[in-house]
Amino acid sequence: MLWTLLAIVVAGLGAAGIALLLRKLTRNKLPKWIVPLFGGLGMLGYQVFYEYSWFEHQQARQPAESVVVATEAGHVFWRPWSYFVPMVTAFTVLDSKSVAREQVADAQVAEFMLYRFEKQHIDHVAHQAHLLNCTTAELLPLDAQKQPQLAQLKRIGKDDLLYRQVCR
Repeated sequence: MLWTLLAIVVAGLGAAGIALLLRKLTRNKLPKWIVPLFGGLGMLGYQVFYEYSWFEHQQARQPAESVVVATEAGHVFWRPWSYFVPMVTAFTVLDSKSVAREQVADAQVAEFMLYRFEKQHIDHVAHQAHLLNCTTAELLPLDAQKQPQLAQLKRIGKDDLLYRQVCR
């Protein structure tokens, strides 16, 4: 967050510098208020760029065996530009190295870890183990003691990327 704040300030100073240069090139015919206007637009422009590139930046930091299985795009009222082009605010990653499949009775069951990344004022990461019944496509989260949380059982589609990655 400190580096982001520093980058925003530098972008504002750089844009204000461009406005000062334009004023000097026009022999001060441009109004003085153009300098803070350019500074503010430079800061806002960098902030918008940073927010829209957050997902790609986080995705590039993931290890090679991780697979993005879901993304959430949305808008926030204090980011009015997100109403025009929704931005990715969260995504879920499957650790493909953690997938363990076994045959239980007449069903194939896979256990794996999912990581959820959320864009907040400080990025938030949560992880949770899951079970997936590949026969019935039922997804079941596990608690910290690896006990199933039956109340959170849900079905996923067999065309879902998570199902295809885990049950191939």
